[in-house]
Formats: sequence, structure tokens, C-alpha cells
Amino acid sequence: MRTVGQSIKRVDAYEKVSGRAKFTDDLIPKHCLTAKVLHAPIASGIVASIDTSEAEALKGVVKVVTFRDVPKHTYPTPGHPWSVDPSHQDTADRRLLTGRIRYYGDDVAAVIAEDEVTASRALKLIRTEYEEYAPVLHPRDAMKGTIPPVHEEPPDNILAKSSYEIGHVDDALSQADAVLSESFRTPIVQHCHIEPPISYAYMEKDRIVVVCSTQIPHIVRRVIGQALGIPWGKVRVIKPYIGGGFGNKQEVLYEPLNAFLTASVGGRPVKLELSREETFTNTRTRHSIEYDLTAGVTKDGKILAKDMKAYSNQGAYASHGHAIAANGATAWRHLYDVKNIRADAYTVYTNAPVGGAMRGYGIPQFCFISECLMDDLACKISMDPLKFREINLYDGYFEDPVLTPLAANTNGVKECMRRGADYIHWEEKRSLYQNQSGNIRRGVGMALFSYKTGVWPISLEISGARLILNQDGSVQLQTGAAEIGQGSDTVFTQMAAEVLGLSPDDVHIQPFQDTDITPFDTGAYASRQTYISGTAVKECAELLKEKILTYARTLVAEEYRDQELSLYDKQILCGRKPVLSLEELAFHSYYSRTSSAAITSDVSRQIKKNTLAFGACFAEIEVDLKLAKIKILDIINVHDSGKIINPQLASMQVHGGMSMGIGYGLSEQMLLDEKTGRVLNGSLLDYKLPTMMDSPDLHLDFVELEDPTGPFGNKALGEPPAIPPAPAIRNAFLHATGIPVNEIPLSPQRVFEALKKADLI
Repeated sequence: MRTVGQSIKRVDAYEKVSGRAKFTDDLIPKHCLTAKVLHAPIASGIVASIDTSEAEALKGVVKVVTFRDVPKHTYPTPGHPWSVDPSHQDTADRRLLTGRIRYYGDDVAAVIAEDEVTASRALKLIRTEYEEYAPVLHPRDAMKGTIPPVHEEPPDNILAKSSYEIGHVDDALSQADAVLSESFRTPIVQHCHIEPPISYAYMEKDRIVVVCSTQIPHIVRRVIGQALGIPWGKVRVIKPYIGGGFGNKQEVLYEPLNAFLTASVGGRPVKLELSREETFTNTRTRHSIEYDLTAGVTKDGKILAKDMKAYSNQGAYASHGHAIAANGATAWRHLYDVKNIRADAYTVYTNAPVGGAMRGYGIPQFCFISECLMDDLACKISMDPLKFREINLYDGYFEDPVLTPLAANTNGVKECMRRGADYIHWEEKRSLYQNQSGNIRRGVGMALFSYKTGVWPISLEISGARLILNQDGSVQLQTGAAEIGQGSDTVFTQMAAEVLGLSPDDVHIQPFQDTDITPFDTGAYASRQTYISGTAVKECAELLKEKILTYARTLVAEEYRDQELSLYDKQILCGRKPVLSLEELAFHSYYSRTSSAAITSDVSRQIKKNTLAFGACFAEIEVDLKLAKIKILDIINVHDSGKIINPQLASMQVHGGMSMGIGYGLSEQMLLDEKTGRVLNGSLLDYKLPTMMDSPDLHLDFVELEDPTGPFGNKALGEPPAIPPAPAIRNAFLHATGIPVNEIPLSPQRVFEALKKADLI
């Protein structure tokens, strides 16, 4: 029964559209206490004094805790028994609450009260005095050193640096016919998921239970144990349905604090929910990164060398830290066949809001600067940007020269580029829109990308799955991989059904993750679900199928026992002949008086593989010079993501990612007050998130090359759609106006400044 490759409906569709799906806030128990956090109104300094007496005296207040009350160690705690490999540990630089303020809104104290109103009132009664230091908000300023440094170590605020050189960059640049040096900058942006971070915590006996909206339940469990200094077995984390995350909930946010708060009040349930404004300031952001690039080319279009220096604004705490900038430095080696490459990437502490994981994990920033550079180099030697890329692209299989086994096992980037160019009528419009005059100008632009599938070999990849044969011949499927809206539960259902020869309706997947019950999996991130977790699901289904057929040999007529049996459409077949129904077999396995044994399979795998996905974006835009505004007339993404498991779900992923990429390119930017570090537009009213009224018609296509390493020939798709729209739009603006703008978003203000500088208005 074919299910992979089919557009079956989402397994959670009815529950969500009917309102029956239970999110964290739907599960809050009666008489649950409410917690609110006091945020410092400075970006850098120390708490000189704090008085909580008035807050504690307020009727309805149950407990007030400050930075003086929480565990003294930072988390995640390094050292035995958690440091299996210290070189791959997170940087330990956070406490549950702090008296050393490192960004505007840092967490100083928390109030637990009978209701939300009382908790909010109590926060206003806490008297604090601060000794304020001058904040530093930009990485190049911060890495010169600050007094005091953002953290005690390092004194130069450089969290980490990575460098490599392949070939001889300086020698190759000296041989180039043309050399181009440019600087670029990308903005701080917020994820803007609909459901804000929320959790509630309580205790069962001596164990802490945290129910939370997270992408990484098993990691949340670990970090709570580390933060509180308790055995991990005394922590249970439950993840219900989740209202989006996009990487923000790939971070452990306020769950450890909530666990501490419930323990502080004897295990009574405590709810901790962030407001929208707190979500902007106090969770995570996409890193702003500044780049200096140099590249040398021959007059016939061959890139001889390229050099990159990246300065990533980490903000106040390490979070995912240097992995973001380093991921871009890794991608600098991919896509284009350049023999001489150099990269230096710095991640720098500042007093800005904390940078963390966001859809694309550093590649949207990198792709913007890399693909802008490609167009600018093509312009410098008067060559068509598409032809220039064709000359320099890797063709077919290639390996990363540093990270084994990372490789392009299948490479459809040239076909993606061809299809996108045909759709947008590239040659015709590149010619048509040359030498324009008047207030309305049009242009077409393009961008390519590559993207890793998962995190191996840089980080650990482990995933698990469990299948149980029910009495009626259906199966229960459990995975530790978190469904966060992307549709992973649906594709896992399809994968299990495909192997077992069942209808997807006969595969019942558990949508909640519970660290007491579900198999271990590190979570939803890195476009790894269908590739890494899907591998575990496939192996688990194959094991269950083997056990079913082995058991079947004890039940079928003797004439069939030595013949090859198969499983299809809930029937045990010998050749094409049904010899036993799966329902009969399942019922017998539970209730046989002689051989009853529930048939199950449980798989946990460390998965040591990776592969590259590719794609292209082509955009046609119109620039109104008088309004300094860009309008997208047409846009298409073409993806090489291997075999598409569910075409309709894949299309939804691409549409959502393209919308995010368009916002990144045209309007989204978190603005900070340069003097205070305060977020100036931390609400959905002021932050210019595109709405459906701002979105053009979105078009897509797939180049389906079955990747040999994917469980069903599939590879990354979740994050890639958000990567290329921003540089494609910028390059279309370059074509329309002749102006290279090297900073996004291309908001009306930035477009106006660029047009004015070029004397076009």
C-alpha cells in the first residue's frame, strides 16, 4: 500500500480545526498559581539593593524569590556526570535569576501569587536600585573589550572564534582580473510564533513535572536537572500540542525557573506565561551578523578565491552561541567550486537581547551575503548572474573538505535554477528591464542555497521510535521527535504505514511527548525530522514487520510455514494469496492460552549521516521611486529536497518559509535604543511582520532526486524555504535600479536612503 509520496490529510487536522487539540494553556489545572518575572530596566549593571517586603505583604502573594534565592551555579552545569565530551558542551553562563544585569529586561526576581492580577501588582511593589554600566550593543565595539566585560570571561567578550583556509587565498586574489570587497549586515529579528512560551509545573511525590510548549522536551528535562542540581530522573517533561516555535522553543527558556518555583511552594502548580512583549525581549532572536567579504574573479567569470570575516551579535548569553556563525562559515565551502577559501567567524557577547536558533540556523544571514556577492561579482565583470553561477557551481556529487560525511549525495541545484529561470522568463526580463527610466522600475533577481540535513557530524544525532501492534491489527506509534506544526506526525504515520502495508488510518500516533514514556529524541530542529527521526521510524517498522511475520509462521497452515510471507493491507500473504488476517494474528498474540505475547518494536539509533539539500528562488519586483517601496510581482522557490513524502504538506512548508523570507528581506527588524539597549518595537503592532495582505502569490516546484541516505530518499525541507527570498529580492532591486544595498530589510526608509544616495530621487 503506497502512502509515501501521497498527499494524505494531516493526522492532527480535525483536532486543530475543531478546537479539540489541547495546548499547554488548555491543560492548566484549577487553582493553579501564577508566576510573573521582574525584568531589570537597564541593559548592563548590578542590582545594588532589592526590597521585597511590600510585595510579600500583599494579599494573595504566596512567594517572592530573587536572584539571592536560586541555586548559585550557572547552567547547563559542566562537569561529571554530564560532560561526556566537554568540547561539545553548551557554554554555562546563565542562572535562573541574576543580580548582574546583561541586557535590558534581564531576570531579577519572580512573584508567585494566587492570580495574575495580584502577581502583576506585586512586581510593582518590589523596590530595586541598580548600579548602571554603559551598554555595548554591537559586536565590533564589544570585542575591543568593555569595563566590565559582559561576562567575567572572556575579557574581550569574544565567546568563540573559528577559522580555516583552504588553498592560498592571498596568492589567488593577486592573480584575479577583478577583486571586489564589500561589507554586509543582517538584522535582529523575532520568531513571532502565535503561542507565546508557556509552562506550568507541579510536583508528584518528590518529582517535578513541567508541562510546556517546547521543541525539545528531553533536553528541557536535562537542563532542569542541571539548573536545580537534582537527578534527571526526578524531572518529567510533557509537551502537548504546540503553537509554533521556529527555533525559539528550541531553547530552554523559563522552564527551569518554573520548576524551581513549584519546588519553592511545596509542589503546588505554578503557571508561567510570557506576554508578547516579554517574548520579543526575553526569549531568543535571530542573530544580527556583520560580514566583510572579498572575492577575486577572472574576466571569464571563474571565482579564484573568496574570503569572509563574520561578526555575530550573540547578545547577553551564549544560548546556541557560535554554532550560528560557524554554520555560515561551513556553508561558505559549499555550492560553488572555489579552490581558495578563507573564513574567520567571531561570536561576540553584547548587551543586546539573546541570539539563538531561528529557522535556517545562520544560513539566511549567510545566504543573503553570499548570493548578493555573486550578483555583485557578475556585475563587476558585466556577466549575466545566472551564467556566472553556472560557471562556478559544483556539478553533481561533492564532499565537504572538512566535515565527513557531509556531502551532496544528490545535487539538483542546476535543475532548480533552470526551472526557476524558465518560470520567471529570466533572459527575456533581464533584457527588457535594462536601462529603465521613470518612477516605476522593474527587475528580476535570483538566489541559490545549500542546507545541511541535521547536525551530524558537528553534534550528536540520536532518535527513537516505538511501535505496538494492537488487538485489531492497527498499530500505536510513539516518537520523541516533537510535532510543532510542521507535519512530522503525519509523515511518520506515512512512513510506518508504508513499511507495514497499512492504511495511515491504522497507524495511531501519540501527539504528546512525555519524557517518562516516549523514546529519547533530541527534538525538532535542523530540518532533521523526516531524515533522522524518519530513519528510526522506518527501522522500527521494519523490525515490527519482521516480528509479525515470524509470529505468523506459528499460526498459518503448515503448507505455508516454509514459504516466503509478506504483509499487505492487513493480510499475511503467501505470494498473492491471503493466508491470515493481521487482526486474527494480533488478537491471538494477546489472548493465546499457549503463546500470548504482545508484539512490539523499540528502536533507538545514533545516526551518523548527513546530506545537502539545495534550492533556488527567483523574484520579480517593482520599485516605486517616489514611495521608495518594493512590490513583489512574482516569486518562486524551487527545491531539491529529495523524495517528497507528502506533497501537500511540503507545499505548505514552502509557502510558510517563503513568507518568513520575504519578511526578512523587506520589513522585519528588531530596533534597539542605542543608549539604553531597550527594544523599541517589541509588539506585533510596531514590529513589521508581513500579514496576508502583504504577501504576493507564492509559487513553488520540486526537483525530486532520491537521496541514497534518506530513509525514503528524502532530505531537508523544513528550514530551506525561508533562506533564499531575501537575497533574490535584493538582487532584483539591484537589477531594477543598479543600486547594491548590502543591509536588510529593504524597508521604505532604507530604500529611500539608497535611492537618494544614488541621485535617483
